[in-house]
Amino acid sequence: MKLIITRHGETLENINGICQGHLPGTLSENGKLQAKKLALRFKDEKIDAIFSSDLARSSDTAKEIAKFHPEAKLEFVYELRECDHGSKNTGKHFSQIDWNSRDGMESRESMRVRSKKIIDRAYRMYPDGFVVFVGHNGVNRALISVIMDLPEAFMARFGPFLNTSVSVFEIKENRQHLIHLLNCAKHLD
Repeated sequence: MKLIITRHGETLENINGICQGHLPGTLSENGKLQAKKLALRFKDEKIDAIFSSDLARSSDTAKEIAKFHPEAKLEFVYELRECDHGSKNTGKHFSQIDWNSRDGMESRESMRVRSKKIIDRAYRMYPDGFVVFVGHNGVNRALISVIMDLPEAFMARFGPFLNTSVSVFEIKENRQHLIHLLNCAKHLD
């Protein structure tokens, strides 16, 4: 399976340094333009399915991609949601959060479990297909750590994923997955 992992377009909350977690998020004007440019990047591809986080910032980005792929299955799923930062942190400015303490936050292992579920499901449905995941910075780190069989600690060190950046993988049954592209945003130039 060819798998593209991308992040939603820029949000008003991104601009203001707000920790969104499970908040829906609102694409900024620039974020809407980024989503359109991302969609144009893939307009000539034969996409079989688009799985997106069910949060608005990702689903709005996924809908832009789907405009060029009316035959592709478009599904909004919980598994691709961003990390739940908990009521203590969600909606706060990043500078107000103690990132060394994950107290009240979803564990990285929980995110990895969600990520593995959606990867396995997509592979079962489209083993020879072309699939797009539209997620978030944190969950995209979890997805890649699962695909590349990297330890949980990788998630804290890698990134950040740029808004609408593209990472391309070849998912194989024998788990010898390949990375073809990582965190590329050339479509925004």
